Amino acid sequence: MQVSPLKEIAKDLPFFKTLDDREKLLGVLGALVLRRISLSKASEIMGMETERFLGMLDAMKLEYSYLEEEDVEVEKISLANKIFRDVSRRTMT
Repeated sequence: MQVSPLKEIAKDLPFFKTLDDREKLLGVLGALVLRRISLSKASEIMGMETERFLGMLDAMKLEYSYLEEEDVEVEKISLANKIFRDVSRRTMT
């Protein structure tokens, strides 16, 4: 009997005990990355608390952001401006 390519990928995942859970994780990750489901829903489907699910994503070195790419850039600029203002204030006093 030939094993499906998805099962081959799933069996090598270090998370979860059953192959079914590992396959479910692959589907959830795909839906999450494609923004078909929220982080909260992904955690719920996997039967995990959101913080624990985020920890697992981090352990897999899978970056996940609540923000769109454009929003990330805006946040970076905003943070850089804040740091600049803080540094400027400190050097003036």
